Amino acid sequence: MPSPNDIKKGTIINKGGDLWLIVDFQRVSPGKGGSFVRTKMKNLKTGKVNEENMKASETLTFEDVNYKKMQFLFSDGHLFTFMDNQNYEQVAIGADEIESAIPYLKEGLEVKVAMHNGAAMTIELPQKIQYSVVYTEPAVKGDTASGNVLKDAELDNGLKVRVPSFINQGDEILINTDSGDYTERVSK
Repeated sequence: MPSPNDIKKGTIINKGGDLWLIVDFQRVSPGKGGSFVRTKMKNLKTGKVNEENMKASETLTFEDVNYKKMQFLFSDGHLFTFMDNQNYEQVAIGADEIESAIPYLKEGLEVKVAMHNGAAMTIELPQKIQYSVVYTEPAVKGDTASGNVLKDAELDNGLKVRVPSFINQGDEILINTDSGDYTERVSK
């Protein structure tokens, strides 16, 4: 039987007859007592978010979820539409279900959509996504003397991040979707 130690971000569990999406988790092993998993879960029916500690010895019911590769098409602000490139089937997911992923979405981005009983539940973003820098201040001579100097940059999907001073407008960069941080510049 699955236990809280098997939880990953994006896992869907059945608890009390409701489906819960694991938004965030942390494994804790205190010096005294048994280990546990601190979770932040979102009820997929009501949208309510709970924080809960689960003992490692508990058993959970993981829901059977299929992941389909789909491409992000567009959004009307409330619904986000994705398309299966194999059969051109389209699904719409509410903004509440994918709230943490919205800043990273851009037209044409390929994601994994979690499907449960034929309905789209949530999405899983790639670990790193490539963006173009559409605006950043030019580097100021002498700023690099102190080492790791960061400046603000706006990306092609509107996302604002901090980047190293050597990044220029027009550069392609990778962003880590777990932390939202700059990871590297893409070679041309």
